[in-house]
Amino acid sequence: MDGGTTTRLPGPDERAPGPPGGSGPLSSVTVDVVVPVHDEERALPGCVAVLHAYFTEHLPFDWTITVADSGSTDRTRAIALELAEALPRVRVVCLDRRGKGSAVRAAWISSTAAVVAYMDVDLSTGLDALVPLLAALAVGHSDLAIGSRLVPGARTVRGARRELISRGYNTLLRLTHKTRFLDAQCGFKAARSDVVRPLLRHVEDDAWFFDTELLLLAEHNGLRVLELPVDWVEDVDSRVRVTRTAAANVRGLARIALARLSGAAYVAGLPPRPAPAPTHPDAVLGGQASRLRALLLFCVIGFAATATTVVLYTAFRTWWPPLPANLAAVALSALLTTSAHQRSTSLGRSRSPLQALLVFLLYCAFTSGSLLALTAFAARASRWAEIAVLLVASAVGAVGRFALLNTAFRRPGRGRVHVPRQREESIR
Repeated sequence: MDGGTTTRLPGPDERAPGPPGGSGPLSSVTVDVVVPVHDEERALPGCVAVLHAYFTEHLPFDWTITVADSGSTDRTRAIALELAEALPRVRVVCLDRRGKGSAVRAAWISSTAAVVAYMDVDLSTGLDALVPLLAALAVGHSDLAIGSRLVPGARTVRGARRELISRGYNTLLRLTHKTRFLDAQCGFKAARSDVVRPLLRHVEDDAWFFDTELLLLAEHNGLRVLELPVDWVEDVDSRVRVTRTAAANVRGLARIALARLSGAAYVAGLPPRPAPAPTHPDAVLGGQASRLRALLLFCVIGFAATATTVVLYTAFRTWWPPLPANLAAVALSALLTTSAHQRSTSLGRSRSPLQALLVFLLYCAFTSGSLLALTAFAARASRWAEIAVLLVASAVGAVGRFALLNTAFRRPGRGRVHVPRQREESIR
């Protein structure tokens, strides 16, 4: 690995007894839980001892604990190697460079497990959430799973300053990137290896923004992210410098926004997810109902957008010539209805914002061109004639927009794809 990575794996005679549950379906699923550390000589021994005892008793998986050291300057690395010698199912990954993100990335990429996870060395998150977190990935239900301190059912004990900064950052995240997950920073995450490896090749951050960038890329590329409530108790000996980390995260958000606009946030090579299918053998299906529903919803929202455009155009036309009035009306109408289009019809989720911008510009050009054509044929056309032409142009433009967003700009491998069910068994 880059950065001087070295790995120490447990030998075959060091394997711990099989996981609880014997030969059950989950016992063949391999799980690697990573603990990233930097100068944690005080906290590391107790952390690994607790995890090893808990996993031996409670995890129904074939598990491994990986200590990922990122350039420690104290005895952390030596202690990690001693623990790997003393305890079965413990391995060590050593890097010469610092950064939690680089440590997690190196450990996950070097792992041969089907499911990879990581948790903070202070064990602030209650371990009772680990089995449901991993099980959702082991059975193929989700692509990534994260612990959350902000969803209903979560319980947290931490200081007011850290609580305020964390909630403010996650609120900023939702406002700027329209994320569905609520807590990007909880140090308690897991992923399917076949899904996360393509993502890791696109994650640039090596520090604390690593979590957020990974989740943003996953959601942008249509992956299913499961968020589970956890119990979380703050360790005041944390190495996180909250204010400095928050500032770096804001810079990272801006970088990801630019990547989404340019299309660079699209990740190729992600394994497709099976399309929803009925479980009952005698289920009566609706055929193309979902696509018809999308078309009907698009038409309803398009009608509302057209009406909004006409009302705004009528108002702006009292002050401005036709073209400026049309551009202002179309732009404001788009701001009001774009989110509704995406959420109600799933259009716009499978392409880059740059493509959506291109469709918007084509729509503006078509409606403006229609008004210019009217002026060319009838220099003294009435206001009602302008509105009539705008109505027709908006309707035709809406049909063209639907066709472009739903066909020409749909990326392969995104959204609902029919693939064999065996994908859910591939991780076993």
